[in-house]
Amino acid sequence: MKKYYFTSESVTEGHPDKLCDLISDSILDECLKQDKNSRVAVETFAANNSITVAGQITSKADFNIEELVRNIIKEIGYDNSNTDIDYRTCKIVTDITKQSPDISMGVDNGGAGDQGIMFGYACNETENYMPYAINIAHKLSRRLADVRKDGTINYLRPDGKTQVTVEYENNIPKRIETILVSTQHLDNIDMDILKEDIINNVIKPIVPEKMMDEQTKIYINPTGRFVIGGPLGDTGLTGRKIIVDTYGGYARHGGGAFSGKDPSKVDRSAAYMLRFIAKNLVANGYAKKCEIQISYGIGVKEPLSIFINTFGTSKISEEELIELVKKNFDLTPEGIINYLNLREPIYTKTTNYGHFGKEGLSYENIIKL
Repeated sequence: MKKYYFTSESVTEGHPDKLCDLISDSILDECLKQDKNSRVAVETFAANNSITVAGQITSKADFNIEELVRNIIKEIGYDNSNTDIDYRTCKIVTDITKQSPDISMGVDNGGAGDQGIMFGYACNETENYMPYAINIAHKLSRRLADVRKDGTINYLRPDGKTQVTVEYENNIPKRIETILVSTQHLDNIDMDILKEDIINNVIKPIVPEKMMDEQTKIYINPTGRFVIGGPLGDTGLTGRKIIVDTYGGYARHGGGAFSGKDPSKVDRSAAYMLRFIAKNLVANGYAKKCEIQISYGIGVKEPLSIFINTFGTSKISEEELIELVKKNFDLTPEGIINYLNLREPIYTKTTNYGHFGKEGLSYENIIKL
């Protein structure tokens, strides 16, 4: 019997890195609403009571970036510069230029906007074909935000993290070994009350009772205090949560971040397409788990390589699966964009609680292969 433990983490929408991701994706969506051919590569940096937005935008869109940024910070719930950041008083700096003509020359011809490698993954551990640990961690983080916003736990603040350790037997999730929740809160809150509230209102509604036992360890704010948070507690930067965004460490990652990038950037669009293909290979019964790698060269339309690993679970050879993929899917950048309809302003829906495993996104659809 093979037994092992695997851990994944998630963060709330108020985590400083995720605040930056959402600002970058909100700018992208606003550009696409006004101009579907917008080229966007925007990074956001948050520190103390200050936000810096920088990057390249080539678009017909016209809007007030500062106003958009303040609205995003307000929606997340940040309004106190003494503990995190205040949407009303924070300093906002913008440094936006147009896309380099050297890059656009290759993209205009339908080629990839950069060289690079991308991965996609799916498995049959959960209903949404995501690994079990990251799936539960995301649900806990989302629940943490929900109980804050609806007033169920009215003393929580936006910043927070979750982490889940799963025990596997013969590659099947058997039980949860550890749950860790760290959440920002108002000052002078009794820690025993906070722990009880998190267990009853966050953990129990999310984690299946059958997956917990008397040996399951639960840690809630293990440092004992989490009042200073957001960009005041830790700087934030777009693209710094790439493992949270994907598969929680369960699959490899090409290194390219997603948020703030329009779909001509294969870092994002190809990763979405590979998730779609991997999910459909598993959903169609070709394998129990599937990881796909693809590579591109800047200005080159067709991928330079395709690799598939089913970890010994495939019903046909991996070489046959690669031929199946080549036959069924156009993997040029333009082909991916058109197939998944990626010029629509969908990207703020992807930002938080993982880019994968969500309903209502084209690359999560299941088709017949």
